[in-house]
Amino acid sequence: MKENTMTEKVFWKNPYQTHLETEVTSVLNNVTTLKETIFYAFSGGQESDKGSIGGFPVMEARKSDKEIFYSLPEHHDLKVGDSVAVEIDWNRRYRLMRLHFAAEVVLELMTQQLMGSTKIGAHISAEKARIDFEWPESIAGRLPNIQEQAQGVFDANVNIISEFSDEPNEKRYWKVEGFAQVPCGGTHLKQTGEVGQIQLKRKNIGKGKERAEILLVNP
Repeated sequence: MKENTMTEKVFWKNPYQTHLETEVTSVLNNVTTLKETIFYAFSGGQESDKGSIGGFPVMEARKSDKEIFYSLPEHHDLKVGDSVAVEIDWNRRYRLMRLHFAAEVVLELMTQQLMGSTKIGAHISAEKARIDFEWPESIAGRLPNIQEQAQGVFDANVNIISEFSDEPNEKRYWKVEGFAQVPCGGTHLKQTGEVGQIQLKRKNIGKGKERAEILLVNP
């Protein structure tokens, strides 16, 4: 395995890019790294992209410190220095981006309205997102108001700023003027209106624990 330089994360510069021509920088059995990548790896609750590298399906995308490692099928024939095409499943990526931002907005509203609540988990898939937190009572009665306020942010269709707060350490944030600025290293939309219409559902996951599920009405 040849030592490689850190992968340039193009998905931060342009999260709408679905194709990339790049170079293989390391290979160890079925695990490889790339010079640049548009292929997001699981982080912050957001699932990895799906797609291919050099025509081989990516079985797993794993983030370790600042590097991303891609697991390919055992039969792949890629070598260090090979030029490869990277492709991602755009429909899936876009749903992840929409649900990710929707979940971030809902979490921010919950943090503001449920003072003293503690987030204990989150997961964003292409089908739905969820936020788990400690809270002593049912949130069912609060969800309609939170959903209405979140929908107001989306319907306003304003810009989403996504930038580095600390580039050497890859710390990033998103910001909507007049609403919030939140630390986050995910892939983000350009406009809040891209989320569309959402629906919130409540689940009880144990004593003193609540779950809010976020779904897209028009996925």
